[in-house]
Amino acid sequence: MKNASLTTAHDHDHGHAHPATPEAALALAEEYCRERGEKLTPIRRKVLELLLNSGRATKAYSLLDDMRQIHPGSAPPTVYRALDFLLSAGLVHRIESINAFTVCHDLTQCQHGILVVCQQCGNVTELYQPALRQALVAQVEESGYRLASDEIELKGLCAACQAAEKANS
Repeated sequence: MKNASLTTAHDHDHGHAHPATPEAALALAEEYCRERGEKLTPIRRKVLELLLNSGRATKAYSLLDDMRQIHPGSAPPTVYRALDFLLSAGLVHRIESINAFTVCHDLTQCQHGILVVCQQCGNVTELYQPALRQALVAQVEESGYRLASDEIELKGLCAACQAAEKANS
């Protein structure tokens, strides 16, 4: 499960546009960082670009391999520092269950959706359902817990893996 594809399933009527191309997404991310008084450095930009172009959730070492093709001297801290920045800026998500990273479906308007991760192939779908998320968080808090992060991951089996499983049985 080196890489996993990312799909989104959310309501597009929440007041912001989705970049049509990786180039448009990078321009949006640069403007967003500038507005926040931060800089999307060339390394940060390249890591984000690699994630955008892959269209998949990607492990840090896969990103490092890709970076080394472009910048042969790249070391793990280079990629991890860039990922840390992109995470703190809300431009990417860390998918803990598969230890990978993926671009937030809304880039600069991250709503912290619910990530659904296929435990077979690693496919990731980001659900944007504010009422469902709020109800889930409320139930967690009513149970006496506090979420450790804004990310909520659900594990499951995607439609393609369900179909393959059914075909093989």
